[in-house]
Amino acid sequence: MRIGLTSGDPNGIGIETILRVFSDERMLEGITPVLYATKDVVVQNLEVLGLKNLNWVEIDSAEDALPERLNVVGLGIVDFDIQLGEKTTEAGAYSFKSLEKSVEDLASTKIDILVTAPINKDSIRQAGFKFPGHTEYLAHIANADDVLMLLVADNLRIGVATGHIAIKDVAPSLTSVSIKRKLELMSESLTVDFGCPSPKIAVLGLNPHAGDNGLMGEEEKTIISPAIRDAKASGVNVFGPYAADGFFGSGAYKDFDGVLAMYHDQGLAPFKALSFGRGVNFTAGLPIVRTSPDHGTGFDIAGKGIAMADSMRAAIYLAQDIRRNRLEHRDLASNPLEITPAKREYRDNRR
Repeated sequence: MRIGLTSGDPNGIGIETILRVFSDERMLEGITPVLYATKDVVVQNLEVLGLKNLNWVEIDSAEDALPERLNVVGLGIVDFDIQLGEKTTEAGAYSFKSLEKSVEDLASTKIDILVTAPINKDSIRQAGFKFPGHTEYLAHIANADDVLMLLVADNLRIGVATGHIAIKDVAPSLTSVSIKRKLELMSESLTVDFGCPSPKIAVLGLNPHAGDNGLMGEEEKTIISPAIRDAKASGVNVFGPYAADGFFGSGAYKDFDGVLAMYHDQGLAPFKALSFGRGVNFTAGLPIVRTSPDHGTGFDIAGKGIAMADSMRAAIYLAQDIRRNRLEHRDLASNPLEITPAKREYRDNRR
């Protein structure tokens, strides 16, 4: 499996975490990782980490990638001035170039899956990036009408009905149609990407106490509950809306395969409290597999050699699992009794 890895912001911790992951040669077994970066940035991060024996090679194209070593594909950028921990437009342009080149190779099947390192949204926008984040950019490139940002850590999976928008825009953005579509996307992804048969999904309310029967807001009665009813009618196994304040503290989330929050921080705040450092951001609804670690650029610790790589490692593992699950699901749909190479590989890797 060829795994594409973007550099993220080169002044942050993205490349550092990638190098730390693959410093453990067990991570190279059976895969071909391809990092889109420049040699000088890789070398400087190796020096920061004190790594002298990393199994890596510089190549001209992902087509030349060698298995079981870290392959670095150049970006055509010369004289980049790395300033670890600093936010610069040049670094934004670098991260944009890395993302563009990796997506081109993904589209031409030179790589099979994509793992994106964190970007600084301000820096990359200054370099001409016109999207709120990776999710929206990839949806645009893939011509996907709707996608779902899904945060994953073991069996905890939280999606958000609205993405990177201001709090003041959340309520006006919610419609029964859009929530129903997110629930359908989540149900399909949990089934195909995560192998959950008839997944059970919880929906959080928007207002305190899920509106308290209209005392604290009407959205639960007029928008969210109708969306749940319509989703159930279309075959989604969904429940709610639940008051968000006690849902995670009480452990109720453990009874569900997925949870749909109404806005970004309603879902991500409890997710990171429960799983910070090992969570993964996955974009459901895309024809390709893309994951990302759940942390940011880490400018405050960049260059200090102390960034933890657990979330990046988890993102790499999850991307592989999802691709195998998709291959398995496709094969089962075509002939549930035939033992295909994809099924055999999936079975053997699970043992």
